[in-house]
Amino acid sequence: METGMNWTRLVLTALFAGGFFAAPPLANAQPATKVHRIGVLGNENTPQWEGLRQGLRDLGYVDGRNVRMEWRWSEGKTDRLPSLALELVALAPDVIVASGTQAVRAAKLATSTIPIVMTVSAYPEKIGLVESLARPGGNITGLTNIAPELNGKRFELLKEIAPRISRLAVLWNPASPVELLSFREMLAAAQVAGLEIQSIEVRSPDDFPTAFATVSSSRAHALLAIGNPINFKGRQLIADFVRKHQLPSIFDERLFVEAGGLMSYAPSFTDLFRRAATYVDRILKGAKPADLPVEQPTKFELVINSKTARLLGLTIPRTILLRVDQLIE
Repeated sequence: METGMNWTRLVLTALFAGGFFAAPPLANAQPATKVHRIGVLGNENTPQWEGLRQGLRDLGYVDGRNVRMEWRWSEGKTDRLPSLALELVALAPDVIVASGTQAVRAAKLATSTIPIVMTVSAYPEKIGLVESLARPGGNITGLTNIAPELNGKRFELLKEIAPRISRLAVLWNPASPVELLSFREMLAAAQVAGLEIQSIEVRSPDDFPTAFATVSSSRAHALLAIGNPINFKGRQLIADFVRKHQLPSIFDERLFVEAGGLMSYAPSFTDLFRRAATYVDRILKGAKPADLPVEQPTKFELVINSKTARLLGLTIPRTILLRVDQLIE
Protein backbone atom coordinates (compact mmCIF):
# COMPACT_ATOMS: atom_id res chain seq x y z
CA MET A 1 0.00 0.00 0.00
CA GLU A 2 2.72 2.40 1.01
CA THR A 3 4.79 1.41 -2.04
CA GLY A 4 1.79 2.20 -4.34
CA MET A 5 1.29 5.56 -2.71
CA ASN A 6 4.96 6.40 -3.11
CA TRP A 7 4.78 5.45 -6.78
CA THR A 8 1.71 7.70 -7.32
CA ARG A 9 3.45 10.56 -5.51
CA LEU A 10 6.49 10.22 -7.80
CA VAL A 11 4.34 10.26 -10.93
CA LEU A 12 2.44 13.37 -9.82
CA THR A 13 5.66 15.16 -8.92
CA ALA A 14 7.09 14.45 -12.36
CA LEU A 15 3.95 15.66 -14.10
CA PHE A 16 3.91 18.95 -12.16
CA ALA A 17 7.60 19.48 -12.79
CA GLY A 18 7.06 19.00 -16.53
CA GLY A 19 4.21 21.51 -16.59
CA PHE A 20 1.60 18.93 -17.54
CA PHE A 21 -1.02 20.68 -15.46
CA ALA A 22 0.09 24.19 -16.40
CA ALA A 23 -2.63 26.39 -17.88
CA PRO A 24 -2.57 26.15 -21.69
CA PRO A 25 -1.87 29.37 -23.61
CA LEU A 26 -4.98 31.27 -24.68
CA ALA A 27 -5.49 30.69 -28.39
CA ASN A 28 -7.21 34.05 -28.82
CA ALA A 29 -5.02 36.16 -26.53
CA GLN A 30 -4.51 39.65 -28.00
CA PRO A 31 -1.21 41.51 -27.82
CA ALA A 32 -1.21 44.60 -25.63
CA THR A 33 -2.33 47.70 -27.56
CA LYS A 34 0.59 49.95 -28.41
CA VAL A 35 0.16 53.43 -27.01
CA HIS A 36 1.59 56.01 -29.40
CA ARG A 37 2.86 59.29 -27.98
CA ILE A 38 1.94 62.43 -29.96
CA GLY A 39 3.54 65.76 -29.10
CA VAL A 40 1.65 68.96 -29.93
CA LEU A 41 3.24 72.40 -30.21
CA GLY A 42 1.21 75.53 -30.83
CA ASN A 43 0.24 79.02 -29.77
CA GLU A 44 -2.87 78.31 -27.71
CA ASN A 45 -5.66 75.78 -27.34
CA THR A 46 -8.17 77.30 -29.76
CA PRO A 47 -11.32 75.61 -31.16
CA GLN A 48 -9.56 74.64 -34.40
CA TRP A 49 -7.60 72.00 -32.47
CA GLU A 50 -10.86 70.10 -32.18
CA GLY A 51 -10.37 69.36 -35.88
CA LEU A 52 -7.21 67.40 -35.04
CA ARG A 53 -8.87 65.64 -32.11
CA GLN A 54 -11.90 64.67 -34.20
CA GLY A 55 -9.72 63.59 -37.09
CA LEU A 56 -7.73 61.29 -34.81
CA ARG A 57 -10.92 59.87 -33.26
CA ASP A 58 -12.33 59.18 -36.71
CA LEU A 59 -9.18 57.18 -37.46
CA GLY A 60 -9.48 55.18 -34.24
CA TYR A 61 -7.05 57.08 -32.00
CA VAL A 62 -8.36 57.81 -28.52
CA ASP A 63 -6.30 59.86 -26.08
CA GLY A 64 -5.58 57.78 -22.99
CA ARG A 65 -6.31 54.49 -24.73
CA ASN A 66 -4.07 53.98 -27.75
CA VAL A 67 -2.46 57.43 -27.93
CA ARG A 68 -1.09 59.79 -25.36
CA MET A 69 -1.22 63.47 -26.28
CA GLU A 70 1.40 65.85 -24.89
CA TRP A 71 0.30 69.49 -25.34
CA ARG A 72 2.61 72.53 -25.19
CA TRP A 73 1.36 76.11 -25.73
CA SER A 74 3.43 79.29 -26.14
CA GLU A 75 0.48 81.58 -25.22
CA GLY A 76 1.58 84.18 -27.76
CA LYS A 77 5.18 84.23 -26.49
CA THR A 78 7.04 82.91 -29.50
CA ASP A 79 10.37 83.01 -27.69
CA ARG A 80 9.10 80.07 -25.61
CA LEU A 81 8.66 77.81 -28.62
CA PRO A 82 12.27 76.48 -28.78
CA SER A 83 12.26 75.35 -25.14
CA LEU A 84 8.78 73.86 -25.48
CA ALA A 85 9.93 71.96 -28.57
CA LEU A 86 12.90 70.56 -26.66
CA GLU A 87 10.53 69.48 -23.86
CA LEU A 88 8.52 67.47 -26.37
CA VAL A 89 11.59 65.93 -27.99
CA ALA A 90 12.82 64.80 -24.57
CA LEU A 91 9.61 62.76 -24.26
CA ALA A 92 10.57 60.82 -27.41
CA PRO A 93 7.15 61.07 -29.12
CA ASP A 94 6.35 59.03 -32.23
CA VAL A 95 5.35 62.23 -34.03
CA ILE A 96 5.12 65.97 -33.30
CA VAL A 97 2.20 68.06 -34.57
CA ALA A 98 3.14 71.74 -34.89
CA SER A 99 0.88 74.66 -35.77
CA GLY A 100 2.27 77.85 -37.27
CA THR A 101 5.52 78.55 -39.03
CA GLN A 102 7.45 79.53 -35.92
CA ALA A 103 6.33 76.42 -34.05
CA VAL A 104 7.30 74.22 -37.00
CA ARG A 105 10.70 75.90 -37.21
CA ALA A 106 11.26 75.39 -33.47
CA ALA A 107 10.38 71.71 -33.79
CA LYS A 108 12.70 71.36 -36.80
CA LEU A 109 15.60 72.86 -34.84
CA ALA A 110 14.87 70.53 -31.92
CA THR A 111 14.92 67.27 -33.92
CA SER A 112 15.91 65.98 -37.33
CA THR A 113 14.63 62.45 -36.71
CA ILE A 114 11.19 62.63 -35.09
CA PRO A 115 8.49 63.13 -37.77
CA ILE A 116 6.83 66.56 -37.69
CA VAL A 117 3.34 67.25 -39.10
CA MET A 118 2.40 70.86 -39.88
CA THR A 119 -1.25 71.73 -39.33
CA VAL A 120 -0.62 75.14 -40.92
CA SER A 121 2.50 76.85 -42.16
CA ALA A 122 3.16 79.68 -44.57
CA TYR A 123 5.56 79.24 -47.49
CA PRO A 124 7.29 76.15 -46.02
CA GLU A 125 9.08 75.50 -49.32
CA LYS A 126 10.39 79.08 -49.52
CA ILE A 127 11.84 79.32 -46.02
CA GLY A 128 13.56 75.94 -45.89
CA LEU A 129 11.13 73.90 -43.81
CA VAL A 130 10.68 71.46 -46.71
CA GLU A 131 12.53 70.99 -50.00
CA SER A 132 9.35 71.31 -52.05
CA LEU A 133 5.62 70.82 -51.59
CA ALA A 134 5.63 67.73 -53.80
CA ARG A 135 8.67 66.07 -52.16
CA PRO A 136 9.27 67.52 -48.70
CA GLY A 137 12.41 65.53 -47.89
CA GLY A 138 13.62 65.47 -44.29
CA ASN A 139 11.28 64.85 -41.36
CA ILE A 140 8.55 67.46 -42.01
CA THR A 141 5.31 67.35 -43.98
CA GLY A 142 1.69 68.40 -43.53
CA LEU A 143 -0.34 71.37 -44.70
CA THR A 144 0.17 74.97 -45.73
CA ASN A 145 -2.45 77.68 -45.29
CA ILE A 146 -1.19 79.65 -48.31
CA ALA A 147 -3.18 79.51 -51.53
CA PRO A 148 -2.88 81.58 -54.72
CA GLU A 149 -4.83 84.85 -54.92
CA LEU A 150 -6.02 84.83 -51.30
CA ASN A 151 -4.99 88.46 -50.72
CA GLY A 152 -6.67 89.58 -53.92
CA LYS A 153 -9.89 87.87 -52.88
CA ARG A 154 -9.80 89.51 -49.44
CA PHE A 155 -9.38 92.98 -50.94
CA GLU A 156 -12.17 92.32 -53.41
CA LEU A 157 -14.56 91.33 -50.61
CA LEU A 158 -13.56 94.28 -48.43
CA LYS A 159 -14.19 96.77 -51.23
CA GLU A 160 -17.48 95.10 -52.05
CA ILE A 161 -18.79 95.63 -48.53
CA ALA A 162 -17.07 99.02 -48.02
CA PRO A 163 -16.60 100.45 -51.53
CA ARG A 164 -15.29 103.86 -50.45
CA ILE A 165 -12.09 102.64 -48.82
CA SER A 166 -8.75 103.37 -50.50
CA ARG A 167 -6.22 103.35 -47.65
CA LEU A 168 -5.64 100.10 -45.75
CA ALA A 169 -3.54 99.87 -42.58
CA VAL A 170 -1.78 96.51 -42.20
CA LEU A 171 -0.59 95.32 -38.78
CA TRP A 172 2.34 92.97 -39.26
CA ASN A 173 5.72 91.90 -37.88
CA PRO A 174 8.60 92.59 -40.31
CA ALA A 175 10.94 90.52 -38.13
CA SER A 176 9.21 87.42 -39.50
CA PRO A 177 10.65 86.12 -42.82
CA VAL A 178 7.26 84.62 -43.61
CA GLU A 179 5.48 87.94 -43.18
CA LEU A 180 7.98 89.65 -45.45
CA LEU A 181 6.88 87.26 -48.19
CA SER A 182 3.23 87.76 -47.34
CA PHE A 183 3.54 91.55 -47.23
CA ARG A 184 5.17 91.64 -50.67
CA GLU A 185 2.30 89.60 -52.12
CA MET A 186 -0.13 91.91 -50.34
CA LEU A 187 1.42 95.01 -51.92
CA ALA A 188 1.07 93.50 -55.38
CA ALA A 189 -2.55 92.50 -54.78
CA ALA A 190 -3.38 95.92 -53.31
CA GLN A 191 -2.10 97.68 -56.41
CA VAL A 192 -4.46 95.64 -58.56
CA ALA A 193 -7.34 96.39 -56.18
CA GLY A 194 -6.61 100.11 -56.12
CA LEU A 195 -5.67 100.17 -52.43
CA GLU A 196 -2.87 102.06 -50.73
CA ILE A 197 -1.16 99.95 -48.05
CA GLN A 198 0.08 101.60 -44.86
CA SER A 199 2.64 99.48 -43.04
CA ILE A 200 2.06 99.39 -39.27
CA GLU A 201 4.74 97.40 -37.46
CA VAL A 202 3.86 95.33 -34.38
CA ARG A 203 6.90 93.40 -33.21
CA SER A 204 5.65 92.72 -29.67
CA PRO A 205 2.44 93.17 -27.65
CA ASP A 206 3.93 96.38 -26.22
CA ASP A 207 3.69 97.95 -29.69
CA PHE A 208 -0.11 97.96 -29.88
CA PRO A 209 -0.71 101.41 -28.32
CA THR A 210 1.75 103.09 -30.70
CA ALA A 211 0.42 101.09 -33.64
CA PHE A 212 -3.17 102.11 -32.93
CA ALA A 213 -2.14 105.76 -32.57
CA THR A 214 -0.39 105.57 -35.95
CA VAL A 215 -3.45 104.05 -37.61
CA SER A 216 -5.61 106.87 -36.23
CA SER A 217 -3.23 109.67 -37.22
CA SER A 218 -2.74 108.27 -40.72
CA ARG A 219 -6.49 108.39 -41.34
CA ALA A 220 -6.64 104.84 -42.64
CA HIS A 221 -10.01 103.79 -44.05
CA ALA A 222 -9.76 100.13 -43.03
CA LEU A 223 -7.49 97.67 -41.24
CA LEU A 224 -6.03 94.23 -41.83
CA ALA A 225 -4.05 92.36 -39.16
CA ILE A 226 -1.93 89.43 -40.26
CA GLY A 227 -2.73 86.41 -38.09
CA ASN A 228 0.66 86.04 -36.44
CA PRO A 229 1.03 84.96 -32.77
CA ILE A 230 1.33 88.57 -31.53
CA ASN A 231 -1.77 89.83 -33.33
CA PHE A 232 -3.60 86.62 -32.55
CA LYS A 233 -2.96 87.05 -28.83
CA GLY A 234 -4.08 90.68 -29.10
CA ARG A 235 -7.11 89.99 -31.27
CA GLN A 236 -9.56 91.42 -28.71
CA LEU A 237 -7.57 94.66 -28.50
CA ILE A 238 -7.56 94.89 -32.29
CA ALA A 239 -11.29 94.15 -32.56
CA ASP A 240 -12.13 96.72 -29.88
CA PHE A 241 -10.00 99.33 -31.67
CA VAL A 242 -11.61 98.90 -35.10
CA ARG A 243 -15.10 98.99 -33.61
CA LYS A 244 -14.35 102.09 -31.54
CA HIS A 245 -12.87 103.93 -34.52
CA GLN A 246 -15.46 102.70 -37.02
CA LEU A 247 -12.94 100.96 -39.27
CA PRO A 248 -13.95 98.15 -41.62
CA SER A 249 -11.54 95.26 -41.10
CA ILE A 250 -10.63 91.97 -42.70
CA PHE A 251 -8.55 89.10 -41.34
CA ASP A 252 -7.03 85.77 -42.29
CA GLU A 253 -8.51 83.96 -39.26
CA ARG A 254 -12.14 83.81 -38.16
CA LEU A 255 -11.31 84.19 -34.45
CA PHE A 256 -10.63 87.89 -35.09
CA VAL A 257 -14.21 88.17 -36.36
CA GLU A 258 -15.56 86.30 -33.37
CA ALA A 259 -13.76 88.90 -31.22
CA GLY A 260 -15.61 91.71 -33.04
CA GLY A 261 -13.75 92.31 -36.32
CA LEU A 262 -15.84 92.77 -39.45
CA MET A 263 -14.94 89.86 -41.71
CA SER A 264 -12.47 87.12 -42.57
CA TYR A 265 -11.78 85.13 -45.68
CA ALA A 266 -9.44 82.25 -45.04
CA PRO A 267 -8.87 78.54 -45.31
CA SER A 268 -10.95 76.49 -42.90
CA PHE A 269 -8.41 75.92 -40.16
CA THR A 270 -10.60 73.27 -38.56
CA ASP A 271 -10.47 71.40 -41.87
CA LEU A 272 -6.67 71.78 -42.11
CA PHE A 273 -6.24 70.47 -38.55
CA ARG A 274 -8.58 67.55 -39.31
CA ARG A 275 -6.57 66.69 -42.41
CA ALA A 276 -3.37 66.81 -40.33
CA ALA A 277 -4.69 63.75 -38.47
CA THR A 278 -4.40 61.70 -41.68
CA TYR A 279 -0.69 62.51 -41.82
CA VAL A 280 -0.28 61.40 -38.21
CA ASP A 281 -2.08 58.16 -39.01
CA ARG A 282 0.07 57.38 -42.05
CA ILE A 283 3.29 58.14 -40.19
CA LEU A 284 2.29 55.95 -37.23
CA LYS A 285 1.67 53.18 -39.76
CA GLY A 286 5.17 53.51 -41.17
CA ALA A 287 5.09 56.23 -43.85
CA LYS A 288 8.03 58.63 -44.08
CA PRO A 289 7.36 62.39 -43.98
CA ALA A 290 9.83 62.86 -46.85
CA ASP A 291 7.48 60.90 -49.13
CA LEU A 292 4.19 62.61 -48.17
CA PRO A 293 3.48 65.76 -50.25
CA VAL A 294 2.53 68.97 -48.46
CA GLU A 295 -1.09 69.84 -49.23
CA GLN A 296 -2.68 73.24 -49.78
CA PRO A 297 -6.09 74.33 -48.46
CA THR A 298 -9.14 73.19 -50.36
CA LYS A 299 -11.93 74.58 -48.17
CA PHE A 300 -12.35 78.32 -47.56
CA GLU A 301 -14.66 80.26 -45.26
CA LEU A 302 -16.18 83.72 -45.45
CA VAL A 303 -17.24 84.84 -41.98
CA ILE A 304 -18.91 88.19 -41.24
CA ASN A 305 -19.84 89.79 -37.94
CA SER A 306 -23.24 91.29 -38.76
CA LYS A 307 -23.40 93.19 -35.46
CA THR A 308 -20.13 94.95 -36.31
CA ALA A 309 -21.42 95.69 -39.83
CA ARG A 310 -24.48 97.42 -38.36
CA LEU A 311 -22.27 99.33 -35.91
CA LEU A 312 -20.21 100.62 -38.84
CA GLY A 313 -23.35 101.51 -40.81
CA LEU A 314 -22.50 98.99 -43.53
CA THR A 315 -25.06 97.06 -45.52
CA ILE A 316 -23.91 93.58 -46.49
CA PRO A 317 -24.58 93.21 -50.24
CA ARG A 318 -26.72 90.31 -51.37
CA THR A 319 -23.84 89.08 -53.53
CA ILE A 320 -21.80 88.58 -50.34
CA LEU A 321 -24.71 87.16 -48.34
CA LEU A 322 -25.05 84.43 -50.95
CA ARG A 323 -21.41 83.44 -50.41
CA VAL A 324 -21.06 83.88 -46.66
CA ASP A 325 -20.41 80.71 -44.65
CA GLN A 326 -21.33 82.18 -41.28
CA LEU A 327 -22.93 85.38 -39.99
CA ILE A 328 -21.96 86.11 -36.40
CA GLU A 329 -24.54 88.09 -34.43
